[in-house]
Amino acid sequence: MTQREHDADLSRETLAVTAGRPARTQGAPVNEPVVLSSTYVSQGVPQPGEMMYARADTETWGPFEATLGALEGSAHPALVLGSGMAAIAAALSLVPHGGRLVLPRHAYQVTLGYARDLAGRSDVEVEQVDIADTDAVVAALDPAASPTGRATSMLWVESPTNPMLEVADLPALVAAGHAAGALVAVDNTFATPLVQRPLEHGADVVVHSVTKYLAGHSDVVLGAVLTDDAALREQLHGYRTVHGALAGPFEVYLALRGMRTLALRVERSQRTALDLAQRLAAHPGVVEVRHPGLPGDPGHERATAQMAGYGSIIGLRPAGGAEGADRLVAALRLWVPATSLGGVESSIERRRRFATESPTVPEDLLRLSVGIEDVEDLWRDLDRALRG
Repeated sequence: MTQREHDADLSRETLAVTAGRPARTQGAPVNEPVVLSSTYVSQGVPQPGEMMYARADTETWGPFEATLGALEGSAHPALVLGSGMAAIAAALSLVPHGGRLVLPRHAYQVTLGYARDLAGRSDVEVEQVDIADTDAVVAALDPAASPTGRATSMLWVESPTNPMLEVADLPALVAAGHAAGALVAVDNTFATPLVQRPLEHGADVVVHSVTKYLAGHSDVVLGAVLTDDAALREQLHGYRTVHGALAGPFEVYLALRGMRTLALRVERSQRTALDLAQRLAAHPGVVEVRHPGLPGDPGHERATAQMAGYGSIIGLRPAGGAEGADRLVAALRLWVPATSLGGVESSIERRRRFATESPTVPEDLLRLSVGIEDVEDLWRDLDRALRG
C-alpha cells in the first residue's frame, strides 16, 4: 500500500496529527528534529533527491510539506516558502509574459497589488471579476472579453474572498477555466484543507498563507503552494530555488507543530463564529453581517454544498459608518485590533483603513477573525462595545 492509499483511509483531522512523522523504529523520536545546516556533504554529480544546499531542500521542510500535501489530498508534498506572498508570487509566476489573468475584485489586497505589478512589468492583462457571479467569470474567460483578444492564462480564485466572504462555485469555475485553456489557482487560506480541498474539484494550484490558520499562533510568517501535476510542481520548485523565497527551519517546525492542533482550532473557531454571527445579525447596533453559515447570506447554499464548514471569519458593518466602526474597535477589550487572522486569539480590523484595499469594500466593514476563546466572553465584549 502506498502512503497516499494509506492516507485515503484516514480523516483529515487524523492526518493533521499523523502525517509527516518519523518511521516507527525503536528509540526514534516522535517528532522530526530541526536540522540546522545550510550545506551538505556532496561530491561528484548530484543525484535526484540528494541534499546538497538548503536553498533547494532541507530535512526540516519535508515533514511539513508531506503533512500539508496529505491534508489537501495532493499526489505530491507541498512546497513551503518564506511567506504567503512568496507562495502567491510563485503561483502567479505560471502566468507567462503577455498572458492574461482573471482574478476576483475582492481578494487579498497584496495579491491585487502583485497582479498590477505583473501588468506593468510583464505585459499581463488583468481582468477583475465578481468571483461569486459564475456567469460573469465564465464570460471574462472568453478571449472575446479581452481588449486585445488574448486567451486567459490563469483564473485566480479566492473562496471565501478576503474580506467580503463571497463564495465561488469551484467546480463550475474550474471546469470553465480549463475549457478556456487556463490554469486554475485557488487561495485556500480562509477555508483551510479541513473545510475545502480545491484539488478535489480539479484546481491546478492551491496556495496558503501558512501564517494564518495552518500555523495558527501568530508567531511565524510562511506560505505554501501545492499541485497534483508533477511538471507544475517541478516548475514551482525551480522558482523557489532560483528566487530564494525560502523558509527558516525553526519557522517550519513551529508551523508543523501548529498544524497538529488545526482540527481542534478550526472546529472551535468555526462553531464560535457561527454563534456570534447569528447573535450579531439580531443586534440593534448592527447594519449587516456577512458569514456563509447564515441562511440569508448570499454564499450560504454554495458553501453548504461544497464546503465542510463555514469558516471562522465574520464581516460586520456596525451602525455609525466608518467612524462607528473605528469606535467599536477602540472600545473592545478582548478582541485584538490587528491586521492578520487565523490565530488562537480573536482579532478585528476595519479593512478600508488601508488605501490599497479594494474601493468596493464598504468603508465601515470590519473583518472579525474568531479565535478559540470562550464564546460568552467574546460576545460580552462585542455587545458592550456595540451598545456604546
